[in-house]
Amino acid sequence: MISSNFATFLDRFTQEAVRFYGNRLVTIAVFGSVGRGTPRPDSDIDMLLVVSPLPNGRMKRVGEFAALEERLEGDIGALKALGIDTYLAPVFKTPEEVSLGSPLFLDMIDGSRILYDKNGFFRGYLDELRLKLEGLGARKVMYRGAWYWDLKPDFRRGEVIDL
Repeated sequence: MISSNFATFLDRFTQEAVRFYGNRLVTIAVFGSVGRGTPRPDSDIDMLLVVSPLPNGRMKRVGEFAALEERLEGDIGALKALGIDTYLAPVFKTPEEVSLGSPLFLDMIDGSRILYDKNGFFRGYLDELRLKLEGLGARKVMYRGAWYWDLKPDFRRGEVIDL
């Protein structure tokens, strides 16, 4: 039930984001517990927004996003009325910033849901990253109740790992 409420909201969010950003929107991907399909009533909605161009600086990007968030206040309120105390937690990147990589993208390989992806941009990026990880023999390992990446199990001192 909780997952379906999040799914309904994400459909609405995607529609509004497409209207708001227009041709600038490249990708919307949800990650974290909502992306994995395991949200709790207090889960935030972690999302990656790839937009081109974006204002310089996080606060300017957040300021621009605030107008989109205002359009969705009623939808967030409807979730709260159902006992789902959530909020949006966006990460903003340009396509050029995505191409520089981020540790965040490692967990998005198998723990995200792409809601919108112009020309398959982000899916292509994740597929390429997955191939690089396979080439390194990388694997996710559980340690003390959390997942970590062992990027190169046969790593030798002085080696450089290029993702």
